[in-house]
Amino acid sequence: MRFHGKRAVVTGGASGIGRATALRLAAEGARVFVGDVDADGGEVLAAGSDGAIVFRHTDVTKEADIVALLDAADAAGGVDVLFNNVGAGGAREPIGEIAAADWDATMALLLRSVALGVRHAAPLMAKRGGGAIVNTSSVSALGSGYAPTAYSTAKAGVLHLTRLAAADLAGDGIRVNAVVPGFITTNIFTRHLGIAGEKLAAADAAIASVAGNAQPIRRPGTAEDIAAAVAFLASDDASFVTGTHLLVDGGMLVGTRASWDRQSPSLFDALEQFR
Repeated sequence: MRFHGKRAVVTGGASGIGRATALRLAAEGARVFVGDVDADGGEVLAAGSDGAIVFRHTDVTKEADIVALLDAADAAGGVDVLFNNVGAGGAREPIGEIAAADWDATMALLLRSVALGVRHAAPLMAKRGGGAIVNTSSVSALGSGYAPTAYSTAKAGVLHLTRLAAADLAGDGIRVNAVVPGFITTNIFTRHLGIAGEKLAAADAAIASVAGNAQPIRRPGTAEDIAAAVAFLASDDASFVTGTHLLVDGGMLVGTRASWDRQSPSLFDALEQFR
């Protein structure tokens, strides 16, 4: 019960990583205020929580909605934890083709919303003597080939913002960290591509199959894996941790595929014939 008596705010909490984290924080004693544009998913989540989770319709591209969500938690006793998680795939076009409006929309959802969440949570946490903020970045922030350019750029911005905010807010007792998911099997992929209906189950199975072979730990990453990491960073167990990120990627970034996949040919394998 690491969060007994605390209030937590989770954006994008109606599904995927946000939903798993809201459930994890509630299970450990927090009262969780979930914001999302998915009213049906959010209301179902709240209805099944026995009062531990409160849902509020929130569009994080609108500053007023972010403020209203945080104010609701503050009115219930204060804001102790903020998980800036909301996200979607954003614009898919390469940099040579993307429209300015699509770039701006992606940044508004994935980066500006995080900045505004931190900005408006900070005064509420400061008056309580501190708090913990966790932001969702991505392995795509650390290299190319993992996600579209606009998404990856925004997630890299989230990482740097996390470091800067940790420095800015340290004097107020506020810790700021990021979680960096790898290949996690959530609906972000199918929603991004517009897959729904009877094709959804088959698409989910295909995603799980690919994910289980994308990193040294040969299983798909789950939303619960990320929720566990977020809960650690937000808890007092991480009271000496700020301004950094926790990579939860099943080892995806540990090295080239040849370094961990015994079936993948390496440079040394190619040269063995010349010995």
